[in-house]
Amino acid sequence: MILREFLYVDTEKVRGMLAQLDGGIAEEARDTTKSDRRTEGGVKGFVGHYQGWGEESYTTKSFGDILFPNLEDALDSSGLITDLSDDLQDATFWTSDKLRGSIDPGTLVRVSSPGSLFDARYVAASLAGFGATYSGLEGIGSVPSASPTTSSRPNRGRPAKQAKGDKPSEADKQIEDTIPEFAPFKNEDGSEGVGPEFFRGMVKIARGLFMPGLHLNLYPTDSDTLSIGVRLQEGRHFLDGDPEILFARYGTGKQFWTVVGTIGHYANTDERIAPSYGDITDGNGTVVRGRAAAFINSYMRFLGALGFSDVPQWPGFTIVPLAVYRVIATSHSEVEAP
Repeated sequence: MILREFLYVDTEKVRGMLAQLDGGIAEEARDTTKSDRRTEGGVKGFVGHYQGWGEESYTTKSFGDILFPNLEDALDSSGLITDLSDDLQDATFWTSDKLRGSIDPGTLVRVSSPGSLFDARYVAASLAGFGATYSGLEGIGSVPSASPTTSSRPNRGRPAKQAKGDKPSEADKQIEDTIPEFAPFKNEDGSEGVGPEFFRGMVKIARGLFMPGLHLNLYPTDSDTLSIGVRLQEGRHFLDGDPEILFARYGTGKQFWTVVGTIGHYANTDERIAPSYGDITDGNGTVVRGRAAAFINSYMRFLGALGFSDVPQWPGFTIVPLAVYRVIATSHSEVEAP
């Protein structure tokens, strides 16, 4: 028996898929015992008494821990799911026809692999916490303050004050704006260390490469250039913790995760070539919507191939998850470590 600790379950998709396999899902289970007694008036004053006993069973299944294991077992027994865990440990498999020619987008797969969580919001919260702590230590004299000469250098330390009319509105604020001001700390040799602008730059990079939200990056091989992207949609079952809570529980390092879902899409080698601009009109000045969308999408794929947008890079791919879990180790079982 496998005990699973779920990080994520898309209950709606799991429910719909299991319903297609089983022809419906019972949502409750209870056993009841009933008795009834009735009295009827008879002919000429005779009275009849009747007592009935019976049992009825009402079947249900929890939408929690039992729902997905039932689906996974059904997919295994019917041969509808492909386990890629072993194959993906071979780097040559990533570019082979055995993967891209046989496992089409939309195919149900299971991948068990080392992987790590990433969320730009957690990066911002952590760096903001460091900045606030350092500023507090500076305030009580536990760390030396930057000299006026150092703090007034252009593009170093504190940024120039904005004019009143330039202050960003709440709608314009980004997660990097949570980084507080603090004087750059000193390195051991007395040179100026990083300051708030460096931290804000890191957060900008994080949210530019990975849209804010929880991501799971799987690394089945020893190469960090071969990765699988898994975007975990918020509001789904079990994914109910704040980023800080999730990372406090699971950390930022690699752990052994199992993902069950469908192949989203593959990255292609030709996406590294900048697309040539094509006329998005019909020649009469009318924009052709489909043509415009195709050109913009091709440019987004090009940026993704260079690492500048949230899409997989060659030869990686994405998985649309039904569930993400790790196997709970017990005294009677051993779980493979990454």
